[in-house]
Amino acid sequence: MMGPLVIVVLLVLFVLLGIGALVVVGTVKAARAVGAKAENMALKARAYTNPGPPGRIASVRLRLRGALEGTRQALESAVSQDAQVGESLQLLKRLEAHGAELDVQLRALEHEPEASRVDAKLPELRARAEQITHAAEELRWAVQDRQHRFSEDEVSRLSDECTQEADALRHWARPEPTAEGADPHRGEPGRLTSGRWPTADEVLGFVDRIRRPNPNNETPNPR
Repeated sequence: MMGPLVIVVLLVLFVLLGIGALVVVGTVKAARAVGAKAENMALKARAYTNPGPPGRIASVRLRLRGALEGTRQALESAVSQDAQVGESLQLLKRLEAHGAELDVQLRALEHEPEASRVDAKLPELRARAEQITHAAEELRWAVQDRQHRFSEDEVSRLSDECTQEADALRHWARPEPTAEGADPHRGEPGRLTSGRWPTADEVLGFVDRIRRPNPNNETPNPR
C-alpha cells in the first residue's frame, strides 16, 4: 500500500500536469490568435494594394474569415444566456470546417502562376465562399435579433413593474371623514363656530348675558 507521502506527491504531480496542460492550451490559442491576426493584416494589405488575381483572392479570403470569426464571437457571447444558441454553434463548426477547406484552396490559388487557371477556378471558389459567408451572417443576425427581442421584452416587463411599484409608493393612508362631516370637531360643546375654544372673557360675557333679565319679558308688578 502507498503511504500518505506518496499519495501527496502524486496529487501534486497531477495538479502540476493539469496546470501545465492549461498553460500549453492557452499558449497555443494565443499563438493561433496572433497568427490569424497577422494573416488577416497581410490579406488586407494584398486586397487593397494588389488589383490583380492575388488581391481578388485575398478579398475573398478576408471576407470569408471575417464572417466566420464575427459569427463565432457573437454566438459564444450569447450561448451563456441562451441555451438554444448551442445548436447554432454546432452548425457554425460545420461551416468553419468547410471554410477552412476552402481557405486552403484559395491560398493555393494565390500561388498559381498560370493566370488562366486562376481565372477559371476563382469564380467557383468565390461562389462557395459567398455561400458560407451568407450562412454565417444569417446565424449571426438571427442571434442578434433574438437578443434584441429578449432585451425589449425584459425592458417592457421591468417598466411595468416600476410603474406598479411607483403607484404603490404613492398610495398612503388618508384620515377618514367623521359622520358629522369634514370637520371632526363639529358639534363639540364649548366650541365656537370658528372652530376654536372660547376665551375666559367670552365665557364670562356669555354667562352675564344669560343672567341679565330681558326688559321685553318683564312682567308688571301688581299693585
